[in-house]
Amino acid sequence: MTQTLPPLALSERMSRLGTETAFEVLARARALEARGRDVVHLEIGEPDFDTPAHVVEAGVEALRGGWTHYGPAAGQPEARAAVAEYVGRTRGVGVKPEEAVLVPGGKPVMFYALLALVERGDEVVYPNPGFPIYESMIRFCGGKPVACPLRESNGFALDPDDVIARLTPATKMVILNSPANPTGGVTGREELDRVLAALHERPDVWILSDEIYSRLLYDGEEHVSPLSDPAVRDRVILLDGFSKTYAMTGWRLGYGVMRPDLATMIGKLMINSNSCTASFTQRAGIAALTGDQTPVDRMRAEFDRRRRRIVELLNEVPGFRCHLPKGAFYVFPSIRGTGVASDALQARILEEAGVACLAGTAFGAEGEGYLRFSYAASIETIEEGIRRVRGLVESL
Repeated sequence: MTQTLPPLALSERMSRLGTETAFEVLARARALEARGRDVVHLEIGEPDFDTPAHVVEAGVEALRGGWTHYGPAAGQPEARAAVAEYVGRTRGVGVKPEEAVLVPGGKPVMFYALLALVERGDEVVYPNPGFPIYESMIRFCGGKPVACPLRESNGFALDPDDVIARLTPATKMVILNSPANPTGGVTGREELDRVLAALHERPDVWILSDEIYSRLLYDGEEHVSPLSDPAVRDRVILLDGFSKTYAMTGWRLGYGVMRPDLATMIGKLMINSNSCTASFTQRAGIAALTGDQTPVDRMRAEFDRRRRRIVELLNEVPGFRCHLPKGAFYVFPSIRGTGVASDALQARILEEAGVACLAGTAFGAEGEGYLRFSYAASIETIEEGIRRVRGLVESL
């Protein structure tokens, strides 16, 4: 006898919660594979490399050494010190261990920062197309998301005028992301300095700087961080982690750097949600930051090779136009020449061609007319995937 469950009476806030479409598309692709279909995966933002051997060994040694118990909510002291040293060295600014917080992945930094700082009705400026969790978390926390467009004509770099035009008396936070997901766009020093100059006059506005792809830059691009600007230093929340740089997505380890009193509050949110970040993963993270960086360099060099190849192939697809991104491991080609909407083309590419990719609209309204492909896959996989895409598009 089937039991009928009563209606699920969710809180109002759950209606404001979005999702990350990459995982939904991955689930649909896995369902197709379960039915015997061969699917090429170009949808998920995950390095296809193994975690560096010395990092794995550090994690194994930590497990065997008893690092399997609760630790401090904000992170192990040695891990906080390692993050502070690394961020200070790479951003050219002094960072103290008490400014660093270790969390299970990068997303908690943005979630906790928004929970701690944004009141109902506060405006948060964020990039669009951009990582979908920005808008989701802004809405969930009761804030008002204010989309700032990223344009192909500008190489998907942030246009300072667009940010400045969206600042109002209600603005509480500006979210920056460079290198960017989903576009691979990079905001240079000149553009960032213009944004920060405007924010010098707004001491009430926080800056959440998502720098998770900071080590994945090409063509001589330099990474610039608002943390390096002393005029806004105490209003910057830097988000970074280990998933992309060290191929550690499954380890769930990220960190934030911020003023010490806010770091204490983020630690309090950790106590109320996760208690602490796994101790053995933090030992592995220390090894990642302080050990041999050769695997990172090799991975970036291979991503560079794939980047050039996938752009070349996509520009051969009728109706597609793809710029060469300067960072991350995504391409964001325009598909306007096909005359098909992004959602519809994504669905047909998966169902008919067996290639998983993402509609640009998964990253906001400004993504209409685009698709996102991840080149965190082998050259052979990329070539097969785009061959199938081209075959489908030519048949439209």
